[in-house]
Amino acid sequence: MTALIVHAAGPGVTIQDEGRHGYLRYGVTAAGPMDPPALATANRALGNSPGAAAIEVSLGGLELSAVDGPVAVAIAGGAFKVGLDGRDLPAAVAVPLEPDARLTIRPGAAGAWCYVAVAGRIDLAPALGSLATHTRSGIGGLQGRALTAGDIIPIATTRAVNAPAAAIEAPWLDRPGDVIRVVLGPQDDYFAPDQIAAFLVGLWTLSGRSDRMAYQLDGPTIAHAKGFNIVSDGVTLGAIQVPGHGRPIVLMADRQSTGGYPKIAAVIGTDFGKLAQLRPGARFGFAAVSVEEAVKARRVQADFLAKRPVLRPLRRTEFPSEYLLGVNLIDGAVAEVNEL
Repeated sequence: MTALIVHAAGPGVTIQDEGRHGYLRYGVTAAGPMDPPALATANRALGNSPGAAAIEVSLGGLELSAVDGPVAVAIAGGAFKVGLDGRDLPAAVAVPLEPDARLTIRPGAAGAWCYVAVAGRIDLAPALGSLATHTRSGIGGLQGRALTAGDIIPIATTRAVNAPAAAIEAPWLDRPGDVIRVVLGPQDDYFAPDQIAAFLVGLWTLSGRSDRMAYQLDGPTIAHAKGFNIVSDGVTLGAIQVPGHGRPIVLMADRQSTGGYPKIAAVIGTDFGKLAQLRPGARFGFAAVSVEEAVKARRVQADFLAKRPVLRPLRRTEFPSEYLLGVNLIDGAVAEVNEL
């Protein structure tokens, strides 16, 4: 059976799929990707379902190779440094990985997470119907833990992909700007209007204390109008709690199932991946939008992800006339020659 072998993996490199849904009522978190559109893009580039299991790579980086046969992989997410046997590749790329060739992924110019999808299926036993790794509870993925050097990831139903290495064009992953959109509530009534305004106009800094469970924010102190305890209720992906110290906490993929702090707002689904890709020390702000605006943005994103991204070969093997007419085939300077 074809497999991937991990030669090096930094902290927080795990196997994730779309998440473990339907068990939150039993206290089981969904886990899943920190940047769902990036996972979907890597999978769609290979013809997989958007939520298929892949390797989520953190800022710790990853080095791996294929064994017992080639494996086609696709990488998408942050602007990481990707290399194959010392040759630089685009940050978003689909490439055939021949046996013993070394694929390396290191932190690059921006972004905190990227995904390595495979043309086939990661052949591990699901836990509650999912391969998503939740390290705190030790379920999913490979023995419920982060990947380490020496791990072997079996790949089943490998599909041969004969296409050469190609850059993945995914403009929807280019999410510029420093504003994260939110919908206020459900406990925004626990804060006076001036405190909600402070939350929205404040400049926030992502704390180094952040992880897959929660992103902690440094910035203005948000005061409570009705105290900071509520009857614990269910929490959603991107919910923003404000504990007693007044500094917001954004609940991420490995969030708990319930919480007892008032939630001033929630990050809209379309912007969750954008927030997740920020690195500690990044500064940003929040902007309130309506539920209707959030739904509209989600529909636009869904339309993008429903299509397979464009793949541009890194080494062209065909030269149609449209391509030749669009490039400069003259090498060097042409000087005017005067007749004698």
